[in-house]
Amino acid sequence: MTLEIKPPLLTMEARPVAAPPTGDEWQYEPKWDGFRCLIFKDGVDVYLQSKSGQPLARYFPDIVDRLKQLVAKQFAIDSEIVVPIAGRLSFDDLLMRVHPAASRVQKLANEHPAMLIVFDLLADIRGKSLLEMPLKNRRAKLNKFAETQFATDSMIRLSPATTDITAARKWFATKGVNLDGIVAKRLDLPYCSGNRDGMQKIKHRQTADCVVAGFRYLKGKDVVGSLLLGLYDTDGRLNHVGFTSSFKANERAGVTEIVEPLKGGAGFSGRAPGGPSRWNGGEAKEWEPLKPKLVVEVAYDHFTGDRFRHGTQLIRWRPDKKAKECSVDQVENGTGTVLQLLQS
Repeated sequence: MTLEIKPPLLTMEARPVAAPPTGDEWQYEPKWDGFRCLIFKDGVDVYLQSKSGQPLARYFPDIVDRLKQLVAKQFAIDSEIVVPIAGRLSFDDLLMRVHPAASRVQKLANEHPAMLIVFDLLADIRGKSLLEMPLKNRRAKLNKFAETQFATDSMIRLSPATTDITAARKWFATKGVNLDGIVAKRLDLPYCSGNRDGMQKIKHRQTADCVVAGFRYLKGKDVVGSLLLGLYDTDGRLNHVGFTSSFKANERAGVTEIVEPLKGGAGFSGRAPGGPSRWNGGEAKEWEPLKPKLVVEVAYDHFTGDRFRHGTQLIRWRPDKKAKECSVDQVENGTGTVLQLLQS
């Protein structure tokens, strides 16, 4: 048996927007707070691919075991891996799975098993590719697939979908429980691998994934004062767009341990940081360039003049995402306050 599609496959991306689009051509789905995962099953072989194209199976042996037990011997699906704890999704516990020790990963899997939430079918049970099929047809096939495959396993779930904008707004209102917002997908388009043409995302807050391309030490100390953030422009240059210093005093040593091994890199290849902000007099004047490997997700209020107007809030580290995926188009379309627009 051989699947018609194989890893690595570029995932379908989402364009950030302030409010959900409306019209008969759109389907709405919850936006889950987890790790995006493409799954390829071909006989006894099960391959889990992250959004950045890296293998994930070693970190989620519990998911692999469940997929092997499914009746279908061939398929490919697009999904999200989450870790439910006490009725909520814990990204922190999910992040703990990315550990070099297999024994540690297995211990975590036993304590808090991961759940797989499936939202697209990319190859059917005969191994035939569905990538060119419109979403409307893929979703119908996915619904039938889920009826026969997921019914007996509570840790593999079909993600809900609707064409009712009112229902989608109700999902959005469940902020902070299980969802990171909602997504809207074009029903008439094929699986848009590697681009943002067929999907839009509406998040509860404006966030962006940024490259940590430098940092400043806290003045007179050997711990990090702030992380310097970058985004790639359309010419592939990494431009400085702002900073984040929203860590607690007892977290600075840990942040320093993460960034210092990458010192001496190229840093920013485009616009570089100037002097320290007048609002951050406690930081050293010089900044340390880093190899552009680390990615963080930050929350922000305004992006104007090619940079974040104020300091950003560090939400989480993103080891699952490649630095090159952090482009400026994330912030060019994400204006306005999403929650206010939907409740008005």
